[in-house]
Amino acid sequence: MTVTALVVLLVVLPITGLAVKAIFDAQAERNLNTLLNGRAQLAQQLARQNVPPANLVRRIDADGVRVTLTLRGGQQFGAPPVEPTGQIREVRATLQAGQRTRGATLILTADTSLLDGASRTLRRVLLISGGAALLITALGLILGMRFALAPLDAMTSLARSIAAGRRGGRLQPTRTDTELGRTAAAFDEMLDSLEGAERTARGSEQRMRQFVADAAHELRTPIAGLQTAAETLLQLTPDTPTQRREELELLLVRESRRAGTLVADLLELARIDAGLELRPRPVHLRALAKAQIDRLRLVAPSLTVRLAGPDLSVFADPDRLTQILANLLDNARNATAGRGEVDILINSAAEHRTIEIVVQDNGPGVPPPDRERIFQRLVHGERSQGSGLGLPIARGFARAHGGELVCTDRPDGRPGACFRLRLPAATTSLTP
Repeated sequence: MTVTALVVLLVVLPITGLAVKAIFDAQAERNLNTLLNGRAQLAQQLARQNVPPANLVRRIDADGVRVTLTLRGGQQFGAPPVEPTGQIREVRATLQAGQRTRGATLILTADTSLLDGASRTLRRVLLISGGAALLITALGLILGMRFALAPLDAMTSLARSIAAGRRGGRLQPTRTDTELGRTAAAFDEMLDSLEGAERTARGSEQRMRQFVADAAHELRTPIAGLQTAAETLLQLTPDTPTQRREELELLLVRESRRAGTLVADLLELARIDAGLELRPRPVHLRALAKAQIDRLRLVAPSLTVRLAGPDLSVFADPDRLTQILANLLDNARNATAGRGEVDILINSAAEHRTIEIVVQDNGPGVPPPDRERIFQRLVHGERSQGSGLGLPIARGFARAHGGELVCTDRPDGRPGACFRLRLPAATTSLTP
């Protein structure tokens, strides 16, 4: 930028100097002609006033002007005439009035070498002042650009420090109403976004590593059980009791089912992380809840299950809603050891435009500090018999529908756990 400005100035200064000199020369020439012609007109006026020749010459005399008055009789007044040359400007006039000056010849001459000297002086002044202006401008530009572009140097240093692994530095411009100030502010915003994304990515990576380690740990138990049962079966002799053989086969089935369930849950979580694809359609919540109640009564006949609330419908994926409700009911069954009470409540909140499915039991409940932690992956409760993935999967399904799943106190204040599934009601309808 400094070199460009100096190049422009180097072009502009000579052009400006030439223009100034040309204007000066033209104006000086015009002034000289005006002076000589004005003196000649003054001489005509003085002659009409019958001013004596000597006084006339004295009155029209001026600095730089040579006056010669020659009467008709040959008598001369003023300076003797000079031979015209290239540096002599001459104006001749014949006086038309006066007793002694009528018919006299007036010669006015001026030496143009004075103008040439002034022109040369002006040229030198322009050259010297132009060179000085160029030097001063160069120094001013260098210092000014260094000061003005200091934020760019700071930005470069900050970028290099970040590239070297040092985080947290910011430009923090004092003014954001200039181009560089706005650039520095945008640079800080970009760094905030990048470092935030980097922290998120590192956190996700750390969580993924922990998740993989926990999943491997969880899979190790059923796989070890499968391996032990299989090896024991292979080592059985023909005279081994049938009961022993059936116990090992049952262990194989149970552990393989447990491993399969864990793998299926891991796949569901992977689908949630990748962006779950839903197949929504109208779903009647009472019918869905009754189907799960019938299933629950088959596996836990001693469990009391009650359903309350209107028959509401939502536009959702019925398979995913079934998984959510089945998971919550299985958790309630486990919490009450299959002999407690479970309530399913369906209601709507018109002011929030949501539909809520509440599943609550009379078990020991979930302590407040653990009510968010149980939604983390591979976290087991005290009475949990699963893989620790059911609730994270259920919450993932709820959020994929634009809803939420939370654990709260029971609204009636009784002991037990209460899970609330909230779904958006934008496309819901009430069935009488």
